[in-house]
Amino acid sequence: MPDTQTRSDSQSGVWFGISAYLCWGFFPLYWPLLDPASSLEVLAHRFIWSMVFVLIGITAMRGWGRFLAIARDRRLMLILTGAAIVIALNWGGFIYGVTHDHVIETSLGYFINPLVTVLLGVFVLKETLRAVQWLAVVVGGAAVVVLTVDYGRLPWIALLLAFSFATYGFLKKKANLASFDGLGMETAILTPIAIAYLLFLQSTGDLAFGHEGAGNALLLACTGIITAIPLLLFGAAATRLSLTTIGLLQYLGPFIQFILGLTIFDETMTSARWAGFVLVWLALVIFTTDGLINRRRALRRAGESAAAC
Repeated sequence: MPDTQTRSDSQSGVWFGISAYLCWGFFPLYWPLLDPASSLEVLAHRFIWSMVFVLIGITAMRGWGRFLAIARDRRLMLILTGAAIVIALNWGGFIYGVTHDHVIETSLGYFINPLVTVLLGVFVLKETLRAVQWLAVVVGGAAVVVLTVDYGRLPWIALLLAFSFATYGFLKKKANLASFDGLGMETAILTPIAIAYLLFLQSTGDLAFGHEGAGNALLLACTGIITAIPLLLFGAAATRLSLTTIGLLQYLGPFIQFILGLTIFDETMTSARWAGFVLVWLALVIFTTDGLINRRRALRRAGESAAAC
């Protein structure tokens, strides 16, 4: 019976994970619908409505005791303030990218994110990389150089997304909170700034919300729902799947974004850009294969140790 339950959890976890990454993969189709709202206005709405949605969820789950306990913990609040800032940079960079014809570059950011996470472990946590992992990082770095030469600039949107999301993941791990609690406090921290910015836009006559029809206002309000739903799906997947499986699924999102950039948004891919992306994918193949091999070795050693006992 336990084996049957484990298989059922694993299967449902895969579907939860796929659903989460499908949502994130198709995100580029949503943000252009919010035009003529500027990227910063959309970002402000995303924080406000995400907070509203999450706090309703916390109320429904009777989680206010935990939430207020977080607010009284200075260490946690410091970590969550940092997380709120970096996720604001991530959300803002993504919204700007997909609304300014850089969808393929946004996909690049999430492709190289695992490599940046590894570097974060080296320089922040003083972790030691295996030679194969260093090879993957070097190949990924070469890809960034190739793309920089082709773009005539650093692929700053991709780098912003990769470094901000890697840092966010690190801070979330340090906080070690449930998705709803963490996201609720992160959005609550920056919501006063978001409201102040919207009031400023209103005073200058540049606010789209409420001035571009009911449809535009509804779409802006729904940014909270589309932010929270994939996070909930991902949370459900993370509790049922191994990190290896989650690691493999994470490439689904940027792959969909890449295809959307090529087809729906008709973005140009020069020969140099193809070369850069091939190098990124090669780095990910090296990195992922090495991770799978080492995980199997670790499981084999654990099995042998258990048998010896």
